[in-house]
Amino acid sequence: MKKNNTKRKGFVFKTFEAENQSPFDKLFEIFKELITHTSGDFDEAIDWLRSLDTEYKLTDENYTIDDFVEDLKKKGYIKEEIKADGTGGTKITPKTERAIRQQALNHIFGKIKRSGSGNHKSKSPGLGDEHTGDFRNYQFGDALDKVSMTESLKNAQINNGIDDFRLTEDDLVVEETMHKSQMSTVLMIDISHSMILYGEDRITPAKKVAMALAELITTRYPKDTLDIIVFGNDSWVIKIKDLPYLQVGPYHTNTVAGLQLAMDLLRRKRNTNKQIFMITDGKPSCLRLPDGQYYKNSNGLDKYIVNKCYAMAQQARKLHIPITTFMIAQDPYLMQFVSAFTQANKGKAFYTGLKGLGEMIFEDYETNRKKRIKG
Repeated sequence: MKKNNTKRKGFVFKTFEAENQSPFDKLFEIFKELITHTSGDFDEAIDWLRSLDTEYKLTDENYTIDDFVEDLKKKGYIKEEIKADGTGGTKITPKTERAIRQQALNHIFGKIKRSGSGNHKSKSPGLGDEHTGDFRNYQFGDALDKVSMTESLKNAQINNGIDDFRLTEDDLVVEETMHKSQMSTVLMIDISHSMILYGEDRITPAKKVAMALAELITTRYPKDTLDIIVFGNDSWVIKIKDLPYLQVGPYHTNTVAGLQLAMDLLRRKRNTNKQIFMITDGKPSCLRLPDGQYYKNSNGLDKYIVNKCYAMAQQARKLHIPITTFMIAQDPYLMQFVSAFTQANKGKAFYTGLKGLGEMIFEDYETNRKKRIKG
């Protein structure tokens, strides 16, 4: 009797087993969250970690918090530094900053694999360079290298048969491709005092989103550009590496200054697609006057300040720069302002609160990138 050596194929189901993590990796996940909340303050983050250890028994006699700190040093995540006042201290390294950004990306957007090309699709098919798997009839002017020979020969066989085989223009089909456009984005983050008022920490979620978006663009879409600016009484550019250390200040909200800087940055970009993302609690309360003085009013919505905001929104619209506002407060009168601001720009607004902020920004970023390049 002949023995059947054929292997059986199929799915094997088994009980889920959590990924094994070393004691260091478990603590490092928590440490990265804490260092983000403490704006890069290592000592404060370790104090919090020790408190959590006391309460939740994160370590044992085989691996202590002191062992963890020693491993952080050995692995290059922290280093000793002499401060300006001559005292010693410990600070995180660029390696940790990158790890924090990667964790933010993984938590908010899921584990997105880096693409080989680093580009993105436009919404409309045409003369691009990324295959879609869709076909259409050949049209005069189509490049010959876009003709799908396999599909065209199959059509010729169907249309003419084997005995009278011939390839005509009517048999030719072209595979659709997608444009790979580039996007220039400015992310504006409100760092006014109201971002931590009323017992709600709004700056940490905003900071995490910024780190995740930065990691997404630099790893998956390296041909895109991202500038990050913060705005309080004034507005200024910050580097990606500075994001973990970002804090709110005793500032009012000069939305106009932020928009002016954002548009100045985008004017210099050569990319066709440009956009502004703004994370704010939605209440402009400050302007810088031509003489350098500040005009401030925190009582309600000041008509003079609000009208300046609307003017900036209209100016951005003329420059074909859409503004997407992510509103993280729920006050009806502020939502009404954001709605009018969005109408002036013909942009978009998401009244997300803090929950789901990252997912919203990711989805909108992907949507806005899918715009056809106009010749």
